[in-house]
Amino acid sequence: MNPLIKVIIPAYNEQDSIAHVINDIPSIVSEVIVISNNSTDNTEINAKNAGATVLSENRKGYGYACLKGMEYISIKKEKPDIVVFLDGDYSDYPEQLTELVAPIMNDNIDFVIGARVQRLREKGSMTPQQVFGNWLATTLMKLFFGAKFTDLGPFRAIKYDKLLALNMEDKTYGWTVEMQLKALKQKLTYTEIPMKYRNRIGVSKVSGTVKGSILAGIKILGWIFKYSFK
Repeated sequence: MNPLIKVIIPAYNEQDSIAHVINDIPSIVSEVIVISNNSTDNTEINAKNAGATVLSENRKGYGYACLKGMEYISIKKEKPDIVVFLDGDYSDYPEQLTELVAPIMNDNIDFVIGARVQRLREKGSMTPQQVFGNWLATTLMKLFFGAKFTDLGPFRAIKYDKLLALNMEDKTYGWTVEMQLKALKQKLTYTEIPMKYRNRIGVSKVSGTVKGSILAGIKILGWIFKYSFK
């Protein structure tokens, strides 16, 4: 029997990309949930027209949007086996979702990260500060926790029951690293799948600004140091 898969896509002003993302998601997915995170453009209309369930979260923050998606799933009668998180900017290749969930379906792995490896990345798709931030965060996780992560990639899949057990709480930039740290703490089985990565449509709200990059860096390092002393 095929597992039930739902996709959560946080989106803030992604009117030009969101339909591309939704249309490229494989048919093995039962529901695509787009959370408009205070969007002021046509993100919600375009997502609805592309066939997604659209929710609204006015509190700005990546984590707020993801938590809204999880809350929606929790009140539905039919619970998924796997939840996939994906960005709405079309930098990932949604059609690779089948590769992403394969270790969960075939090998009973709990948690899979889509790793944005250099050889598969389009030139300029990750800023120097993103590359450095990823390297620093994953190096510290290796040092403190013996982790094998190489990326904090937002394209990720996790068993729904394991996701619930993580008790996710970060509201903004620390969501991805919090999930990885808690997965380590709870000794979840995990792996990374090399993924293609391209230049996003539009401007990044985090890595595209100095302020966003600094705040994200502080949040990520804060989570790592918090967990290293627990």
